[in-house]
Parts: sequence; structure tokens; C-alpha cells
Amino acid sequence: MDHSAVPPIDRRAIPAEAREGQWLAPDGHAIRRIDWPGDDNAGSVGTRPAPRGSLLFLPGRGDFYEKYLESLQHWHDEGWRVTALDWRGQAGSGRLSAHPDTGHVSDFSVWLDDLAAFWNAWTQETPAPHVVVGHSMGGHIVLRAVAEQRINPVAVVLSAPMLGFLTPGPNRLLHLVAQVMCRIGDPERMAWKISEKPGTTAAARNTLLTHDEARYDDETHWKRVRPFLAMGPGSWRWVERAYASMLAMDAPGVLEGVKQPVLLLAARYDGLVSAKAIERAARRLPRAQLVVWGREARHELLREADPVRDKVMRTIDDFLDRLAPVMEEPAPQ
Repeated sequence: MDHSAVPPIDRRAIPAEAREGQWLAPDGHAIRRIDWPGDDNAGSVGTRPAPRGSLLFLPGRGDFYEKYLESLQHWHDEGWRVTALDWRGQAGSGRLSAHPDTGHVSDFSVWLDDLAAFWNAWTQETPAPHVVVGHSMGGHIVLRAVAEQRINPVAVVLSAPMLGFLTPGPNRLLHLVAQVMCRIGDPERMAWKISEKPGTTAAARNTLLTHDEARYDDETHWKRVRPFLAMGPGSWRWVERAYASMLAMDAPGVLEGVKQPVLLLAARYDGLVSAKAIERAARRLPRAQLVVWGREARHELLREADPVRDKVMRTIDDFLDRLAPVMEEPAPQ
């Protein structure tokens, strides 16, 4: 597609073609979602061509889909039928703690179960091929779900996936430390005071995420007009369960058994997740493609300044065009 002919999206408004709604998990918990196009019958009526496939996007910890409207609209313009979800317990999908500002979960299996159930329903309702894109914690959960064969995308894109933290020390030792912290106090209490990581001030938060001040300010806008989106640090139980989940994927044979092609995008100087852990995962995955950016990129690659973001989007488009090609329609009988 010639994107020069596509008008820029208003990143601070829900596109007219998108539809916000809810999906009820098997236990009745309401999960917020957004879908492009709003008309599920697109392609069978009217002038809109049939989608080239379906793309599911999963954001990071404390994240929300409004931050990624620009990328979601881009994929829609590429012909994908696009869906994004909030994770249970954050943004518009409720809370899992009595402390609403704290990002808490009892176990990552809660999110794995939600993703597996949603995937099963969504793939039956949407056109193939089905692909998945996960950012940060969303990338972690997506990769674990694929490795455990809970979901079966034809291609996987992971943007700065949370496969390791920057805290020095092996995951097993750090997991033990987090277990102790859960025992000596309320496991639902905040594990750090402010921002995205311990020791970072609110004023310096943008230096962790993106070089693009306007895109960073989009997040502030959405939290102002939709206060329910705001969330602070993770709980100690979240930290402990994150290490436990990383150890599950560290086990021999887990990533080696992934059959799908996986594109991993990393920022070498990411201040939140370990680029070295992403590189290790790429070496273990049989069909991995790894692309690493230098000091020009921070954690939120999909919301970086245009020189980086444009390359990120082209890399994803090329990967999906090669490894999730349009499926041919069956010949008429």
C-alpha cells in the first residue's frame, strides 16, 4: 500500500471504523477489546475488500490499546482485520487487587487462560491467516502461550518482549528474593514506588519509553480523558510470578519446540527489559528473526520517533507478507 496517500491518524481519537466492546471470559470476567473493522461482514457486502487475514495485538504491563491506535490503524490499512485486548486486571478490564493503582496478578496462568480462550473464539470468527503481535509483557505471555501450544498463530511478532529484567543476577536467585518479599509483607503491595521500574522518577519516565515527545504525551492525554486507564507499579506477587514465568520458558526444550516463525524486535539500550535475554531467546527459537536497534530506540518501538518507527513497521510488514501470506480463496464449484 502507498502510505503517502493515507491521511495521518488522529492518535487521540478512536477511529470511526473501529469498534470498542467487551469479551466475556469463561468465568464471566469482562475483557475490553477493540476491533477493526466494526462490520464483521466486511468483504461479503459493500465495497470493502475481504481482509488479508486477522491480527491480534496484546499490550504490555499497565498498558492500554489507545497508545497503539496508530499501529493498529496501519495494520488495518494493510488489509488486516485487527483486534486488540486489555489484559484482565488493567486498563478497561477491571482490577485484580484491592489497590486499584497496583498492577497485580495471582499467577500469569490467569492471562494465559484468557488468551487461550479468546484465541479459540476469535479464530473461529475471523478470516485466516491468524497472526499475533505482543509488546513487552504482552510479548512474554504470547511467546509462552505459543510455546505451550495454547494458541496457534501462523506467525508471531514480539516487540521488546519481557523475557528478562535488567536486575543483575540469575532468574532463579531473583525469584527466591521475590518469594521472600511476598512472605514478609502484603504480596499485593507495590514492589516499587513510581514509574515503570525501581529508582526512576515520574519526570524521567519518558526516557525509558520513547524519544518522541508527542507520542509520549498521547498517553497522558488518554489517561486524562479516560482515568480508568491509569495504573502504577506492579505488585510483589506480579514480580514473583513474572520470574516464575520466565523460569518456565528458560527450561530446556520449551522455546526449542516452537514451530512458528517469530520476529523479535529489541532495543539494545532498553531501560526496562533485557535485550540480552531477547537475543538468547532468538538463538533458541528454531525459526527466529531478530532485529536490534541501538541508542536511537527505547522500549516502545511501536511509538518511537518516525526514523525508528517507520523501519519497525516496515520490518513487521515484510515479515508478515513473507510468512503469513494471503490465503487463496477456494475456486468456485
